[in-house]
Amino acid sequence: MFSFYASEWRSLLHGFDAETSAVLARIAQTKHQKLAEHFYSAMLEDEAASGLLSHEQVHSRLLGSMQRWIVQVLGTPEEEDLEALVAQQVKIGEVHARIDVPVHLVLRGARSLKKALQIEIQREAPALRAATMEIAGTLIDHAMEAMAQGYALSRDNNSRNKESYRLFTVTQNLATVREQRRAELLDWENQCLYLHAMGADNQPLSNLATSDFGLWFRHKGVDMFQGAPATQSILETMERIDSELLPRLMHSKGSDSAGPLLQLREHARHIGMSLESLFTQNRELDAGRDVLTQLLNRKFLPVVLAKEVQYARKSASVFSVVSIDIDHFKLINDQHGHEGGDVVLQQVAAVLNNNIRGSDYLFRLGGEEFLMILVDTSSAGAASVAEKLRAQIAREAFHLPANQKQRVTISLGVASFDGHPDFQRILRQSDEALYRAKRQGRNCVAIA
Repeated sequence: MFSFYASEWRSLLHGFDAETSAVLARIAQTKHQKLAEHFYSAMLEDEAASGLLSHEQVHSRLLGSMQRWIVQVLGTPEEEDLEALVAQQVKIGEVHARIDVPVHLVLRGARSLKKALQIEIQREAPALRAATMEIAGTLIDHAMEAMAQGYALSRDNNSRNKESYRLFTVTQNLATVREQRRAELLDWENQCLYLHAMGADNQPLSNLATSDFGLWFRHKGVDMFQGAPATQSILETMERIDSELLPRLMHSKGSDSAGPLLQLREHARHIGMSLESLFTQNRELDAGRDVLTQLLNRKFLPVVLAKEVQYARKSASVFSVVSIDIDHFKLINDQHGHEGGDVVLQQVAAVLNNNIRGSDYLFRLGGEEFLMILVDTSSAGAASVAEKLRAQIAREAFHLPANQKQRVTISLGVASFDGHPDFQRILRQSDEALYRAKRQGRNCVAIA
């Protein structure tokens, strides 16, 4: 694909008049800041773009990137650099797809850029205005075409992964998941009733939305039962309980609490029945997962992260990512063979999985690398979880073939969502923190 677009770009450059191309390159070099500002001011007029581009770091970085883009695309690149230039356009399209920038906004910005160029060309070289604008328009359109190709491929791939992930969520052991969720809902209800019965004056009752059940349903259950009417009914009932019933119950005493208590029981029963119906409607389907550990695999990571970024931006909440690496894993393989290494991987995965909430996500990225997504969790909370996991792994005696035992440690890097719409940022931050933990001697936690 790169070669095709590079060949076309090369043909275009050969067909342009040298003097006119030089005029365009000079304007791009001297006016790139003004042109870039015009491009983004046009995009920000649309409400859909203002939310995506409002993040200060995004805006400042994109403005600088746009200035470089104008110079590169409208300049006179060396022929050997054309494939790299095309690859850059494709990558830009992939980023736009990843952070969900609508194509029409980019095209609107391009149209605005052409208008701004026309004004600058009229000032600088009125005699060559028509010829220079033809070159500028052709180059911008060609870059946009390569960009759109990257956007389309990324969106198609992401759509397939989203559907695969949706299917994966309904193929997990439904009987086990159903019982776990029932127990969590019942635990929350009993806790509320107990605290109220004990007369804990002015002590806030735990919101259902932030309970183990609520976190699981909002972050996983909604995907598992996508499109089912009962899903929205459960979300609305949870909101009614948290915003209306719990405050009333907290401030009621004696006979005044009978009404709110009865409503609480009825609403909890409604949620339980709706959940039972949702589980009954879903059949188990075949889906792929990491064969060795049965964890989520890497292909679902973009889907989950994009969903969590969207949720966090919409609800003004935060989530955290923890990158995990088994220390000196090569030595384990060397001493005990790959069979021993596989056993260790399975046991590490089990320990990690058994020590996080049902609402969180655990991936095996490959080799000895794991990654966690901790929903509704701040940096401090994630650091605390990471430290507990580190200590738990260090305490375990891992069993190997031939009745051997092996001590294992892990290094962890923690990063928290800061509002940036591109999930690659938080992945880079957690990776950098992980590498810092390794440099500090391993068997420790580092925070981005």
